[in-house]
Amino acid sequence: MIILGAKYKNLYGKIDIVELAKFGNLEFLAKQVVEGFITGLHKSPYHGFSVEFAEHRLYNKGESTRYIDWKLFARTDKLFVKRFEEETNLRCRFVLDASSSMYFPKIDGQVKLNKLGYSVYAIASLVELLKRQREGVGVTIFDDKIIAETAIKSSGTHIKRMYIELEKLMNKQDFSLNRKTDFTDVLHEIAENTHKRSLVIVFSDFFTSHSIDELADAFLHLRHNKHEVVLFNILDTEKELDFNFPNKPTAFVDLETGQKLKLQPPEIKVQYKNKMHQYIEDLKLRCTQFKIDFVDVDINEPIDFVLQQYLIKRSKIR
Repeated sequence: MIILGAKYKNLYGKIDIVELAKFGNLEFLAKQVVEGFITGLHKSPYHGFSVEFAEHRLYNKGESTRYIDWKLFARTDKLFVKRFEEETNLRCRFVLDASSSMYFPKIDGQVKLNKLGYSVYAIASLVELLKRQREGVGVTIFDDKIIAETAIKSSGTHIKRMYIELEKLMNKQDFSLNRKTDFTDVLHEIAENTHKRSLVIVFSDFFTSHSIDELADAFLHLRHNKHEVVLFNILDTEKELDFNFPNKPTAFVDLETGQKLKLQPPEIKVQYKNKMHQYIEDLKLRCTQFKIDFVDVDINEPIDFVLQQYLIKRSKIR
């Protein structure tokens, strides 16, 4: 749901993503976010996670030269290979909801860093982190059907293609209404077509006409096929959960149906908050039953939070 005339607020700490995005492409931005995140890891409780190499070993003739440390070679005149702490083969599929409600907040016909933009930047940053861990990634973009999908691979060419698909979505100017969310068919399809055990990370606001039971059935299908699942619930907390709006008549538009209502926010605030919080709690309860991580994410918070949650999940499935 969109509130006409709502003001967008940017609180991204040291890295202003909106400003940074003006000076480079999505891959460049993701690298900057991850570099800043890694720099701060030693000050956080997540410092034990391996996102860089642990040590060096002498290069053995005939093996790949991919991980030779050429800077060290320049200093020592000897060939050393970076030895990594985790030689894993994690497969990760990102599932991105691109339905109309993800374009909130919308201001005077233009979109700034809304839920969709936040999700794209978060996915791009996670892709960069996974690339450094040499793990396979793929993306599925959907609304009421799958819009775009890539295989799960770790090659540089494949990752660049993923960035291109995400940038297309960011640059798209079609903010039309009535692009609804069809979770169940899409998640069932992903569960069937992703044959090897994978980590499935979903970015959505979970605004859908499907019932809790229907959503739970789709989540359970993923778990039944041995996939690990993380659901990032992307919302503007102040507006969409706390319903903080001025005490004056406000026009509300449902982005996925086009329905319009003019209301006095204080008159429905308590009822709205109760229903929203109950819906989210019901989703969380189902996810807990299926051992699925359900994480609330406020688009006004740094993307570092999403990266931290990924590392927590990653540590559990080693």
